[in-house]
Amino acid sequence: MIDELYSARILKAAANMPRAGRLAAPDASAEKISKLCGSRVLVDVRLEDGRIADYAQEVKACALGQAAAAILGAHALGASVEEIESARDALRAMLKTGGPAPEGRFAELAMLAPVKDYPPRHASTMLAFEATAEACRIALAQTSERTSRAGVA
Repeated sequence: MIDELYSARILKAAANMPRAGRLAAPDASAEKISKLCGSRVLVDVRLEDGRIADYAQEVKACALGQAAAAILGAHALGASVEEIESARDALRAMLKTGGPAPEGRFAELAMLAPVKDYPPRHASTMLAFEATAEACRIALAQTSERTSRAGVA
C-alpha cells in the first residue's frame, strides 16, 4: 500500500522542485493550505496574453503535494489559464472519481492516480494547482481592471 502511494517515481518528482522560490514582481500570488495536514503552497505568477510568463512556488507539503507541484513547476511556463484550470479539474476528477489523468503538458500527473484510494491525501495533492489557478484568475482580473480603467477619462 505505501509502496504504491510513495513510488520511486513520485519520490523522485517530489525531490526535484522546479521554479522554487518567489518572483520579485508577480502579477498575483495565492496561497493554499490543507486544513487536514498543514501542507502549504504559495505561488507567484506573471501573465502575458493569458499565459504564464513567469512562475515561482514555495512548497511545504508531503511528498504527494510536492510531486504535483514539481510537475506543475516543470510545465507551467507558457500554459494558458484555461490549461491550468483544466488540469486542476482533471486531477480532482482523477482523485475523487477515478477519472482519466490530465492530458497534454500535465499528463505526468497520471503517476498520482494511486492517491485516489487515500482521500485524506487529496487536499495536499491538489494545493499547487488550486493556488496557481487562483493566482492566474487574480492576475487576469487585475489586468482587466487596469485595461478598463485606462479607457475612462
